Amino acid sequence: MNTDHFRTRRDFLKQTGILALGAMTGAAQAAPDVPDALAGRLLKTLKIGMIKGDTLADRFKTAKAAGFDGVEMDFPGADPGEVRRAVAESGLSVDGSVCSSHWKIRHTSPDAAVRAAALEDLKQALRNTREVGGHSVLLVVGRGADGPEAEIWPRSVENIARAIPLAAELGVQILFENVWNQFLYDHAGGADQTAEKFAKYVDEFRSPWVGIHFDIGNHHKYGRMGDWIRQLGGRVKKLDIKGYSRAQDKFTPIGEGDIEYADVRKALKEINFHGWLAAEVGPGALDYLKGVAQQMDQAFGL
Repeated sequence: MNTDHFRTRRDFLKQTGILALGAMTGAAQAAPDVPDALAGRLLKTLKIGMIKGDTLADRFKTAKAAGFDGVEMDFPGADPGEVRRAVAESGLSVDGSVCSSHWKIRHTSPDAAVRAAALEDLKQALRNTREVGGHSVLLVVGRGADGPEAEIWPRSVENIARAIPLAAELGVQILFENVWNQFLYDHAGGADQTAEKFAKYVDEFRSPWVGIHFDIGNHHKYGRMGDWIRQLGGRVKKLDIKGYSRAQDKFTPIGEGDIEYADVRKALKEINFHGWLAAEVGPGALDYLKGVAQQMDQAFGL
């Protein structure tokens, strides 16, 4: 993946907090009636890195007060004992986690030792997630720059598949996120691409413990997100959301940009999706996170 795109995404996550806060003022209000509203189908969660606070328990309490139903941790790295205490003190659940090392230690690497380390980190993330009551680990499988697709496809499948028995034992799914990693899509291509390769990749595992944590904002640049959801169907187990503007070629706060939310809502109903919707935007404190939760409500009719 081009490092400029890494910076673009990271800068967005740092800066969009300011943008979103400016867009959301005042107390959160109920979302207006919208066609294909998804009220009763979606639970709101967010990445732990989005929540500002002095202690982990304080951050959990802030997320709950802002209107979120859960939080996603980073594993390995976080202390499961501390996370359990934060859950107990706040009453906010952990629905899943993000594998913390997946960008640097990759399942697509040509180095067998690196792939072995990636497997161990994935297994540890599965164990830690189960310890705190979560039921999924978000995984970026690797980078297209690690070799030709004909090589990195089978070797990443072979490596990740070794974690499936543990995932089944623990009851924790391995969910691939669609990201700007130059794999399973054409990074230089247009906005008419499909999710066909993502579907085929997931199907190679032939396991109910493998699916997609579909990021609605990440690939709006490359295709119609409603159509991608339809193509992926039941492979979609969880959702991420951020905004994106093709016109400006940049990420935006949720609800801004030009994502066709009406079609996304319709597609989610068509595949009968019920589950978790995770915000992935910049960090902030209580008032800002209330604004993010309200943006999610308005975009999805919650």
